This record gives sequence, structure tokens and C-alpha cells, in this order.
Amino acid sequence: MLHLLYVLLATARSSLKPQRELALENLALRQQLAIVQRKSKRPKLTRADRAFWVALCRLWPDWQNAVIIVKPQTVIGWHRKGFKLFWTWKSRKRTGRPPIDAEIRTLIRRIASENPTWGAPRVHGELLMLGFDVAQALKGGRALPTFELRKPCGPPTDTLA
Repeated sequence: MLHLLYVLLATARSSLKPQRELALENLALRQQLAIVQRKSKRPKLTRADRAFWVALCRLWPDWQNAVIIVKPQTVIGWHRKGFKLFWTWKSRKRTGRPPIDAEIRTLIRRIASENPTWGAPRVHGELLMLGFDVAQALKGGRALPTFELRKPCGPPTDTLA
């Protein structure tokens, strides 16, 4: 008798809910039913299931009353973990050499072409005096990442040998 009264009150309560809430509750219950109907003794939640519950808790304020398969604290924990992972990824340290602007590259090329006898240390010194902080030499002895400074081939000769 008490169970029948409870069902009647629940039905009356659900008839007063807006259609959006009923649709979301139906969606939540169908999702849980799909999880339970999987072919295993103890169904495990996939990433898609977790993402569904995290999205549902953002869209629907009364989601905690419809959740049966997991505890509401678990869903909140998944949300916090995802938030933490996102900001950890977003604020990670970028490794490697920072890129050199095109303006500085053209300046280096111009300095190297106008002063063919200068090597990488001298060009680096000039750049430092101009206020640009770039590395002098990189692996393999190359000066700056995108090009090589040309070294003079020697004095020009008038005769062909």
C-alpha cells in the first residue's frame, strides 16, 4: 500500500515538471539502462559514459535525483579531474627553443650578407647590442636555427687557374 502511494506521488510530481527536465531525466535513465544491459557481470563505465554524466550535470540542475548507477560525488570527481587535466595541459611548459621572429631572421641575413667576414659570434654580439636575445650557436655548430651564415670563400682572384 505504501509503495502504491509513493508511485502515485512520484507520478503527480513528474507531471508538474517542465518538459525539458522530463526529457533529461528520461535520457539519464536510458543511459543507465544501456550501461546495465551490457554483457558483463559488473558493467564498467567508459570514457563516453563519464563524459555524458559530466555534461548532464552541467545542463541539468536536478541530475542527482536520477543517477542510480554511480554516486553523485563520483560524477563531481570526474568533472574536477577533467578540469584539473585541462588546466594542467593548458599551463604546461613548452619545451624547446622559442621561435625566432621573421623580422629578426631578415636582420640576421642582412647583417651576414653586408659583413661576409663576420662569423656567428660577431653577428650574435651585434644582435645583443641591438637588444635581441638569440642563441649564438646550436647543435652542429650552425648559427641560428633557420639558416647558416655564409663564410667567405677567400679573396677574389683576377686570374683563372
